[in-house]
Amino acid sequence: MPLLKERRKTRQIKVGSQPVGFDAQVSVQSMTNTQTQDVQATVNQILSLEKAGCDIVRAAVPDMDAAKALKKIKEKIHIPLIADIHFDWRLAIASAESGVDGLRINPGNIGTADKIKAVVDCAKAHKLPIRIGVNGGSLEKEIEKQYGVTARGMVESALANIRILEDLGFYDIKVSLKASDVERTVDAYRQLAPLTDVPFHVGVTEAGGLYAGITKSAIGIGMLLSEGIGDTIRVSLTRDPVEEIRTGFEILRALGLRQRGPELISCPTCGRCKINLFKIAEQVEKALLERSARIKVAIMGCVVNGPGEAKEADIGIAGGDGKGILFKKGKVIRKIDQACLVDELIKEIDAMTLNAEEINGKES
Repeated sequence: MPLLKERRKTRQIKVGSQPVGFDAQVSVQSMTNTQTQDVQATVNQILSLEKAGCDIVRAAVPDMDAAKALKKIKEKIHIPLIADIHFDWRLAIASAESGVDGLRINPGNIGTADKIKAVVDCAKAHKLPIRIGVNGGSLEKEIEKQYGVTARGMVESALANIRILEDLGFYDIKVSLKASDVERTVDAYRQLAPLTDVPFHVGVTEAGGLYAGITKSAIGIGMLLSEGIGDTIRVSLTRDPVEEIRTGFEILRALGLRQRGPELISCPTCGRCKINLFKIAEQVEKALLERSARIKVAIMGCVVNGPGEAKEADIGIAGGDGKGILFKKGKVIRKIDQACLVDELIKEIDAMTLNAEEINGKES
């Protein structure tokens, strides 16, 4: 039985230069956690996200200063920028005029029909898509009263908001249905999937810190992607947003949907391990973050079994007592002083990375 079901067929939209929807690769997205008004801090964070592979980035727009700052931010980055708007329709228009590539709103909380129309007319004029952001924690009062804070309530909110935009002749729409627990999130997307061809942005919101957030996101996002549901994803972590991108790509890699950068495999260690493998693995993982070539790297704790157990790896190291070994495809290349293991490995990877990029391209 195949791991992945056929991808859900949706309409395709564009967020800046990034296609989103059926036939386009699943995009990995994050959100800045700087003060958007602080242009340099926000730009620096987005540039770090770009290096990690981020496809689309979103920034909060709490006031008019933030909306105006988006123009300067946009000039200094290289990936599509989405403005995150709550309640104030004027901020959506100001953000569009600042040159963003998309808007994230909830039409139901923007206000009266004329305000919603003003935002839609502005999006049309600037050729911007709109993401309808449905959150289990902030459903419309009438929907919550009728359905409760349930998956059904989230679906009804999404359908109502889609109708608002489509009745105004606007179809460049993406939808997210996020709750803070996996069950409601997955249930909501499953219910909505057959009812519309709008592409979906998938994630579990307020997922928590590193371990809880990764676990919830991997299960929730992974389940949906395996069912062919999901066109963009965001892993929500209470961490540096770069960690969200790393986790997002690992989820896609595990499902065979996208391959970006080296894949790291490492042993869990045992009594034969004579080196601090935890520290070494962390050092190598950080060093590989900005490498884009698709090679498999092994970090093993035992020179006796390591090369054989990791013979499918393109390159790897195994620790010993004071010395370690460098191996390729299971064959020992040379012995290295333990203190130099990581540096020598990275040098070899850089040489292989340049060659791999020339042969394979940066990403599939």
